[in-house]
Amino acid sequence: MFINASTDTITVEQPAARVDAAVLDRLGKAPAANVGDVFQRMLVMDGGIRAYSDRTTMVGTALPVHTRAGDNLAIHRALDEAQPGDVLVINGQADLTRAIIGDLIGEIMVNRGVLGAIVDGAVRDVAALSAQGMVIFARAVTPAGPFKNGPGTVGAPVAVGGVVVSPGDVIVADADGVAVVPAAKAEWAADRAEHVTQFEEQLRQRIVAERGND
Repeated sequence: MFINASTDTITVEQPAARVDAAVLDRLGKAPAANVGDVFQRMLVMDGGIRAYSDRTTMVGTALPVHTRAGDNLAIHRALDEAQPGDVLVINGQADLTRAIIGDLIGEIMVNRGVLGAIVDGAVRDVAALSAQGMVIFARAVTPAGPFKNGPGTVGAPVAVGGVVVSPGDVIVADADGVAVVPAAKAEWAADRAEHVTQFEEQLRQRIVAERGND
């Protein structure tokens, strides 16, 4: 870690298996809404989780973090475990009083190849995070900084935005919001998302053609 703090209060689980990169690429070509439709709209985070970065499009592997409200020690510890292509998915207990991600954590995320973060809580330094190329979704922005005491967990399932996210799940985000794909269903979901996208495009073409005949 880049901070001098004891992590005795943080529990770290074993890394999960990762979805094949080709499947991630296929899922990344579908809008988050279409991916959500594949699962009957049950695995889409609520609208309170919204983008606070200039970039909004992201597909990556979930690294779940659970931390006490207003405390980001577990996030620092998670970055020691993070792999390129990961997305931090953080249950911050929906606390809006203190930011648990800012630009310094953003620099570490860049170093580790982390794509961004989904935070059920607050963030800060959003202009700097955008400049770093991060994709950041959260409930709120506040200038108030965090504590670094713990406790927390890294790599265990968390609930974020009304959806349970397990390690290794696929996160698909865009300007509309965030959809979650269980790792075990990733290839099936990629097939179905392509079907949904094709169906919608065919329907769109029919609508446009109908308008042209008016």
